[in-house]
Amino acid sequence: MPTRNHFRKTYLVTGGAGFIGSHLCDRLIGAGHAVLCVDNYLTGSRDNIAHLLDDPHFEAMRHDVTFPLFVEVDGIFNLACPASPVHYQRDPVQTTKTSVHGAINMLGLAKRLNVPILQASTSEVYGDPEIHPQTEDYWGHVNPIGTRACYDEGKRCAETLFFDYHREHDLEIKVARIFNTYGPRMHPNDGRVVSNFIMQALRGEDITLYGDGEQTRSFCYVDDLVEGLLRLMNTDAAVTGPVNLGNPGEFTMRELARAVIDETGAQSQMIHAPLPADDPRQRQPDISLAQQTLEWTPTVPLVDGLQPTVAYFRDLVERGLS
Repeated sequence: MPTRNHFRKTYLVTGGAGFIGSHLCDRLIGAGHAVLCVDNYLTGSRDNIAHLLDDPHFEAMRHDVTFPLFVEVDGIFNLACPASPVHYQRDPVQTTKTSVHGAINMLGLAKRLNVPILQASTSEVYGDPEIHPQTEDYWGHVNPIGTRACYDEGKRCAETLFFDYHREHDLEIKVARIFNTYGPRMHPNDGRVVSNFIMQALRGEDITLYGDGEQTRSFCYVDDLVEGLLRLMNTDAAVTGPVNLGNPGEFTMRELARAVIDETGAQSQMIHAPLPADDPRQRQPDISLAQQTLEWTPTVPLVDGLQPTVAYFRDLVERGLS
């Protein structure tokens, strides 16, 4: 895999106080780089980056990416956007603005500085897919007027903007399509299935399966995902993506619930509720391109990744922070 030189650089990470963003900040600082973490703390948390605040090479800035930003950096990771249905449906217009206006502002900054920029896109661009597993050349099956469209179509439009800036301005872009990711620092009330199941189990509640519980997802541990993002950013300019980043291991919701019950030691039963609107039946990445281009394959099995994730949430519950 062709890579750049690894001397110290300054990276802008938007959404850097979020779940994935904070882990990315950790890795960049650990690799000897400087980080400017930008977040409006709508869904991110200063707690996620508190351990970095005293590092001389880390800076945190409260800022909303829907407004322009004028800083000097060597590369940009654009992760800013609410990423769970509970959060992005709370203010759908703002969600779309964050994806679209945020992309325009960060692309404009990258163009002015002539630096590479990576977009954290999403498997949601595939919608409720009609092919399985999903490959990067699949255009998707998305409801443009549904309750999830603010996120799905916002991210699709952001990808459009990235590739138009690349074609029109020869801007160096990288687009990662992120599949379900889990791990410590997930928001306990973000409505995602892993955090939902763990919190219900730790509270001694029954675990809610939507529909028949046979719909599938593929779960990537956050450390694996961040490794993929770093490898994508470090590729030659000719590599633009989009590149699927996720774990191709496929689990039904029932299997995930059983794994969570086993890890937490809970006595929870499984109960059923109606399936949410436009909820995909299957979601599994084809990561052949990432394997070939980035030499990247996830290494953390679900059972291993659940251990530190459950421990994180258990600590929140015991401290009364959830």
